[in-house]
Amino acid sequence: MRVLFLLFAILPIVEIALLVHVGDIIGGWNTVGLVILSAFIGAYFVKREGINTLQTAQAKMQRNEMPGNELVEGLMLVVAGILLVTPGFITDIFGFLFALPGSRHFLAAQVSKHMKMRVVVPGSAGAASGFNYQQGAQHNPFEQSNDPFGQRNSGRDDSDVIEGEFADKTQNDPDKRLK
Repeated sequence: MRVLFLLFAILPIVEIALLVHVGDIIGGWNTVGLVILSAFIGAYFVKREGINTLQTAQAKMQRNEMPGNELVEGLMLVVAGILLVTPGFITDIFGFLFALPGSRHFLAAQVSKHMKMRVVVPGSAGAASGFNYQQGAQHNPFEQSNDPFGQRNSGRDDSDVIEGEFADKTQNDPDKRLK
């Protein structure tokens, strides 16, 4: 809650004060021009890096890999675009940090690491809610020892067998969609 208060109450006041101070030093029109120039340069960087990130994510998906880091970077580019078109020097600094590849890769790795530590997976039977937090562990939630439904297979390996029932509805379909 404090972070939101800082973002929406204090940051605009600081931005306005900084814009006025810079306007006193270099002139009002020069300050406006600098803000507009930073927005155009930032939009160019966000567009270029967004296309690169999208292409990398598509290449990973074609190789049947999860583009997790690219998703985080894409979200950071969206935030960068918003920050860069918002008038002000502080938001431009943070926007460029999110848009430039070196700092974005570092920040995305930190965000991904932080998110991986908070993944909820089925866990020990002693947990009150049935779930616990696994920090950084590669964990298969469908292993026999952690079966979420409490079912045990009787010593045989049925990992690729799915049991169930079905009803044949092809005869009753007047539009012949199921054939």
